Amino acid sequence: MPSYASISPDKLARLLGTPKAPVIIDVREPDAFAADARLIPTSLCLSHETAETWAAAYAGRTVAVSCQRGKKLAEGAAAWLRHYGADAEVVEGGFEGWRDAGLPLVPASAIPKRGSSGATVWVTRSRPKIDRIACPWLIRRFVDPAAVFLFVAPAEVGAVAERFGATPFDVEGVFWSHRGELCTFDVMIEAFGLVTEPLATMAKIVRGADTDRLDLAPEAAGLLAVSLGLSRLHADDLAQLEAGLGIYDALYRWARDATDETHSWPGGKGAR
Repeated sequence: MPSYASISPDKLARLLGTPKAPVIIDVREPDAFAADARLIPTSLCLSHETAETWAAAYAGRTVAVSCQRGKKLAEGAAAWLRHYGADAEVVEGGFEGWRDAGLPLVPASAIPKRGSSGATVWVTRSRPKIDRIACPWLIRRFVDPAAVFLFVAPAEVGAVAERFGATPFDVEGVFWSHRGELCTFDVMIEAFGLVTEPLATMAKIVRGADTDRLDLAPEAAGLLAVSLGLSRLHADDLAQLEAGLGIYDALYRWARDATDETHSWPGGKGAR
């Protein structure tokens, strides 16, 4: 029987990838996690034994809690979260319910080590255009909502990565970069276990725009134009990133929910 304060895997999956997604906390026992070291996308792994100490940090936020089967550990952690003012729900069926529904799972081994703030830290070249906005969007929406992105002079990416414990991406000679005809966005989708139809649709558009193969998807030319326009609007890379996240939020919702919709002048062909 579902908890009185629960969320189904399907409903949670619909929220993932959008700005309205809840914080997701995984409180599985260490042995259960070791048996299948994958995570519901964006999950933070926290111990149920210390819920009293970390729950207060989520006051005023919406949280979904998962354990192995969505029972005592998730219920207890959610109760502590509600005690401190969070809107906390238990994921129905827990990790197993999500897994058995065939929903995406992120290998924990693919997620870079988190910094002292608890967030993953990434570094890439300054003046981002396409891949260097698309990849942060993917990470923020499906891997680590708190991820930090450092934009630095191209020649210094490797040194900054080494000295500041950051993960380099979209530069030559690193793991998170182009491979053959694939762009970095493609590589991340595959490595993070996020191969879904909407993201595959987006990936073709991003690849076409990023590698100047505009024939890959009709929308690629539009994404290229908008991306270049954003780079002219914003001199600050972080401001450009924040503006770009909204573009990819809209593109994701189109890819997921609206690819069959058309628009034309009322009364014209294809009018909706």
